[in-house]
Amino acid sequence: MMALNALAIDTMLPALHNIATTYSLQHENDQQLVIFAYVLGFGAPQLVFGPISDRFGRKGVALFCIAAYSIAGFACMLSWTFDLLLFTRFLQGIAASGIRVVAVSIVRDLMEGRAMARIMSLVMTVFMIVPILAPAVGQGVMLLAPWQWTFGILSLAGIGCGTWIALRLPETLKPEDRQPLNVAQTFRGYKRVVTTPVTIGYMGASGVIFGALFSYVASSEQVFREVFNKTDTFVLWFAGIAGALSVSNFMNSRIVERFGMRRVSHTVLIGFILLSILNAALMATMGERLEIFYPLFALTFACFGMMGANFSALGMEPLGRIAGTASAAYGFMTTTVASFFGWMVASRFDGSVVPILEGYVGLGIASLVIVLITERGKLFGTREDEA
Repeated sequence: MMALNALAIDTMLPALHNIATTYSLQHENDQQLVIFAYVLGFGAPQLVFGPISDRFGRKGVALFCIAAYSIAGFACMLSWTFDLLLFTRFLQGIAASGIRVVAVSIVRDLMEGRAMARIMSLVMTVFMIVPILAPAVGQGVMLLAPWQWTFGILSLAGIGCGTWIALRLPETLKPEDRQPLNVAQTFRGYKRVVTTPVTIGYMGASGVIFGALFSYVASSEQVFREVFNKTDTFVLWFAGIAGALSVSNFMNSRIVERFGMRRVSHTVLIGFILLSILNAALMATMGERLEIFYPLFALTFACFGMMGANFSALGMEPLGRIAGTASAAYGFMTTTVASFFGWMVASRFDGSVVPILEGYVGLGIASLVIVLITERGKLFGTREDEA
């Protein structure tokens, strides 16, 4: 289920230049809107799907959203203007938001604490394997069919996933845990989310730092084509970054129960900042050389593998009985904030990677400040052991 979201973001990356050409876009950076329109739709609707899944269960909501996701994919194929393409991508993002809420809620239904962080790391490992393959799938589709089928393949994936869920996924929300669906109950649920300091703190930290991830996805095709002249091998370079993320997610699943979510995530957040500073300084002083940029960039993005699952588990930990509502609020906050900051950083691309790397430094420092405030100035703590 989580893989459908990754597919929707990454499969059409090799087609972005073709899309810009087909629709005669005046500004090449406008091709990034294909990504951000989807992400924009992905944000706020989670606030609706969360309470619905807490009331009616996970499986029915998942099947409905996957069906809508598949229909939107076919609609993207038929879009005859760029504005219509952006609108159908927005609708697909709305459908995907429900899929994401249900997926995280299922994990929280069954797990908590470090065990949840471990399982989320394994889920995110699969989520990160997909970006290794998705651009190559998109490139392969374009060898056989027009670029529009990079959206059609999403619909086929949705149909396959929906069929598997209908046959194999049990309902994980117990009848006694179902929450009434009314405005007052929903308001109480979201009030609890935003008044829980740890939850709101890690929501904010995730939203800011994941702006770097979104900005990379949106600008990656331009970076490797314009800066490093790697148009033909873009999918391989992109896969390498996704591979580093996948390995990092798997490593987190092996070490988080031993060292704790805070120690691991706080350490790699600082590492992200230092690596971004180093890479920006080297690119500015030594020139934009791929053999220097790429290893440092891969290590920088590997840090996400040990932040995402841990930040999510820390934020969700106090809210087990309203996992759907909590997952929705967390997803809305992180996605909406991340898409805004991601657009700000990606739009600074001017033919050089330095402005983007400088943006990463700023986002990393802002996220660290939020974590410090949340933890009252104490990093690397193990407060989950005291619960």
